[in-house]
Amino acid sequence: MIRSSLIRLTAAGVLASALAGCALLSSPDPVQTYRFGGAAPVVSESVGSSATSISLRRVEFPEAVEGDRLLGVTGTETAYIKGARWVSPAADLYMESLENAFAGQATRVRLVGPREPVRSGRSLDIDMRAFEARYDAPGAVPTVVITARARVTSSPERTVSAERMFSVEQPATENRVGAIVEAFDMATRDLNTQIVAWTEANTR
Repeated sequence: MIRSSLIRLTAAGVLASALAGCALLSSPDPVQTYRFGGAAPVVSESVGSSATSISLRRVEFPEAVEGDRLLGVTGTETAYIKGARWVSPAADLYMESLENAFAGQATRVRLVGPREPVRSGRSLDIDMRAFEARYDAPGAVPTVVITARARVTSSPERTVSAERMFSVEQPATENRVGAIVEAFDMATRDLNTQIVAWTEANTR
């Protein structure tokens, strides 16, 4: 009787240990969320009623980076940076940052966002080609690379009146998630400033 009780207790202990091990294995790693693009700026008061309106079409991102993960690239190998996610999909954060850049910097163009019911005869198309942290070697300090193609088109034929490729490289200060995120933020701001100036120069 005592022996069978001990057997049952031992079996129960083994089962409990196995379940505890499963629970530990299924526990997700802690993830810190980040954003880029900064807060909404003060709207420029220089944009008046004579400003040219241009509609911003939905920015297209490569499938690998349109979500909330940060992509790292070393040569031909790719991997997502562990323990870090964007607070929202990167495509959404970028759209917000670009709209904010136009609101704070543009003087001759009024950007009409995709959520606004009013549309313009001109459109700004942004096609993101690269949005990643590039490493020369495993463990090295990466450089954030953002490459995008911008086009100004006219409706209804969607005739392209201006087109340009933009590429920004921003080295991180160290191989640490916070420093990499800061590099993404700085590179995004730089890219947006260039796009605002180029759009104003090519929209009449």
